[in-house]
Amino acid sequence: MSDESNKGVREIRINPIVPTESVLVATARGMRPKKAEERIERDTRTHVDTCPFCRGNEDRTPPEITRWPEQGDWEMRIVPNLYPVLGDDSPSSHIAFGLQQVIDGYGRHEVIIDHPDHGIILHEMREDHLSTLFALFQRRMAELYASDRRLKYVLVFKNFGPAAGASIPHTHSQIIAMPVVPENVQNEVTHSREHHRKFGQCIFCSLIDEALTFEATIYERETGQVRRKIHVGQYVIERGERFVAIKPFASRFEWEIHILPLAHEADFLQASQEDLADFARVLRRTMARLDKVVGGVQFNFFLHSVPHGEDYENCGDSYHWHLEICPRTSIPTGFELGSGLFVSTVSPEDAAEALRQVEIDELP
Repeated sequence: MSDESNKGVREIRINPIVPTESVLVATARGMRPKKAEERIERDTRTHVDTCPFCRGNEDRTPPEITRWPEQGDWEMRIVPNLYPVLGDDSPSSHIAFGLQQVIDGYGRHEVIIDHPDHGIILHEMREDHLSTLFALFQRRMAELYASDRRLKYVLVFKNFGPAAGASIPHTHSQIIAMPVVPENVQNEVTHSREHHRKFGQCIFCSLIDEALTFEATIYERETGQVRRKIHVGQYVIERGERFVAIKPFASRFEWEIHILPLAHEADFLQASQEDLADFARVLRRTMARLDKVVGGVQFNFFLHSVPHGEDYENCGDSYHWHLEICPRTSIPTGFELGSGLFVSTVSPEDAAEALRQVEIDELP
């Protein structure tokens, strides 16, 4: 731990992408810690007879939408979610009564069974398997956008562990296509577009440049003592040829990490095969670091890409697609739920250092 952490940090940090979102970093000694989520015991079995997602139990899921490969034993399958949050029934017209408005819950909700092995976790998957998985995400997202112009956004996400919302332990991800753009994505789009209008730069690209090149020493005005040092690479967790994993300065979750393409790219659907190969390597090594530092961690990840449609055609220069990994190591408190202000009891600087310094085995 750094000297700064030993003294304790208590400060509100503003998210530069969405300035209306703030994080309270509170590491000072004596502060009551939040209740930690229990670490889950991994089920390392490769096959479970009663699991609907295991190979050989295909009749226990709804009829599959697609599989890869198409012939022989499958490595990945996409099936409709048995309990969808949105359905593909015929949509009804919008309803409004007074100030209350209703949009029909029209859309698609699908499950991607990531791997035939029941207990495998992300960093144990081969890099070529992960790159193919994200290529499958690309293909299905494109098909959903093309299937119905009323679908405004397609979200890919993964829940791992009960605290993250996973109800089935077998590794899987989900796709939800919806008739609205989610508020958090819309906020990113709006603020990044405004930043580009003012400064002529993509704010995500600027943050990557800062993480890779910026150094600063901040002094106390009255005493001249060093208040904080920021050095090159302080927030970088992992870097590949085309992608970088960064610890956000205003992290909502103690071990949150974002993975972004180094070159500007707004639409995940435009990522090349070479892009996805490097992305898979960075993701795999990043998850291995998390597993070493916070073993048994439960997490969500979600893929944010520029929305499709006429309203977003001018966002190609301002938006930057990325994957957000959010480990669930603590239970939100009433203060967080009531104020909307995330609280982190681990400074992003110390978390980044711990993740960066840990030695991970060479992955096969």
